[in-house]
Amino acid sequence: MRRNGSHPRWNGAVTDALALVGRLLLAALMLAGTAQKLAAPDGAQALLALASLPGWLIWPAMLFTALAGLGIALGIATRPLAIAAAAYCIATSYFHYLLGDDPWQITIAFKNWIIAGGYLMLAAHGPGRFALRA
Repeated sequence: MRRNGSHPRWNGAVTDALALVGRLLLAALMLAGTAQKLAAPDGAQALLALASLPGWLIWPAMLFTALAGLGIALGIATRPLAIAAAAYCIATSYFHYLLGDDPWQITIAFKNWIIAGGYLMLAAHGPGRFALRA
């Protein structure tokens, strides 16, 4: 291991490929969430209702997840989108926490915090070489 934290056997191509795959996986999460909300909005609207929030908030949430997913996938405005996606994951974990009687919902809330960590790593290190714009 070098002083800068890089592995001596990992050249730039390996690091760039890993950054691309990681970025695409994080983007896929946002895009899959968009598709899920679009296909069956009632579930997400029910979670909003548990927090006494109006169901129409699903539509701006869907717009955000679509734009964040596309931007992160393409490497456009990656750092600010990654920070916003981390905040989104932390905020949405509250809705799963409200369903604390179901252990699976607590797992999802915890998973959202872990995913937020991945978005923060993306924000800290940038999109990598294979991006349209950093």
